[in-house]
Amino acid sequence: MKKQSVRASLIAVALVTAFAALPAVAQEDYGNVGSQSLRAKRDAARAKQQAKQKAAEPVAAQYPQATRQEPETIATKEGLKKLQEVQKLFEAQDYANTIAKANAIAADAASNAYEQAFAHQLAASAAAANGDDASAAREFEKALSANGLDNNNHYTVMFNLAVTQYGLGQNDKALQSLDRFLSETKSDKPEAQTLRGGILMALERYDEAAKLYEALLAAHPDDKSIRMNAVAAYQQADQPDKAVALLAAAQAKGQLTDAREYRALYVSYINADKDKQALAMIDDGIAKGVIQPGPELAKDYMVLGQKAYYASDLATAIQMYGRAAPMAADGEAALNLAKVYAEAGKPAEAKAAAQQALDKGVKDAAAARKLLGGG
Repeated sequence: MKKQSVRASLIAVALVTAFAALPAVAQEDYGNVGSQSLRAKRDAARAKQQAKQKAAEPVAAQYPQATRQEPETIATKEGLKKLQEVQKLFEAQDYANTIAKANAIAADAASNAYEQAFAHQLAASAAAANGDDASAAREFEKALSANGLDNNNHYTVMFNLAVTQYGLGQNDKALQSLDRFLSETKSDKPEAQTLRGGILMALERYDEAAKLYEALLAAHPDDKSIRMNAVAAYQQADQPDKAVALLAAAQAKGQLTDAREYRALYVSYINADKDKQALAMIDDGIAKGVIQPGPELAKDYMVLGQKAYYASDLATAIQMYGRAAPMAADGEAALNLAKVYAEAGKPAEAKAAAQQALDKGVKDAAAARKLLGGG
């Protein structure tokens, strides 16, 4: 099999855009005391107290085994106001102003490490949301270099950097970033390993990718996406038997829900000279409504017909060409059917198929006319 660069299109790894909740800045009320009812003032005070309590609640550690010592620096009152303003711009999808104001905060000598890192994180997420992955990668790198975020956000940034680099085709850098993430966090999250498999595939390190996906599949046997990634890895690693076994298991579990997935299985059977199994998979896919008649399926039937013909199995050849002819884009399948009918001693059927071939159009029209008795 000819190896090719694979982008592991089956994996779905997205940027994580969640940020640590910025606490509310206390707002003193200097308005006219008489302008509010006592009830309204009481409700406002209660809401303020609830906000303080929520801000004081400890945030669950997403990476409890992380080796990094969290910095103690937090945002100043003035810095917090600025970050909140920028985060509101981001949430309003005003990405241009988000980036501009976040960069201003990061460049301000008065900003501490936390404020700089958080600002770069916001700028990176805004750039990514705006389709500028190159700028996003640079901003994620700056956020890491500032080293001011809590571990939850710091490692979210590191993971996002790996995802962004992978999307940019910077696969060596992506693997380096992701391996650092895995080493420092000791994370066992499947999405991180799935991303690593995709990067290994892109680097054409197919054997490593296949082993990684197999390990993931052992832990998550019902995860279709992992199974299909393992299939792709084994196909690229020139291990078709293992790919077929995984596909067959997926079919038995009812996980094949796309015509391309069925085709990957039955074409593998055809290539392995297991034509009966291939036909059984085609029939199963048709019965389930997954596989639809069309020119591509016609070509596959023609391959099965040709193989049957060369094996002197004229009955199967007729059956396969007969299935292919009505759905084929041209009359080539019908012409082959006519030839096999003629060889099988069925002239009437041969003439009917030859006429069908002419009606749909064939390269060798003379051959079709000869079978019709026209010379």
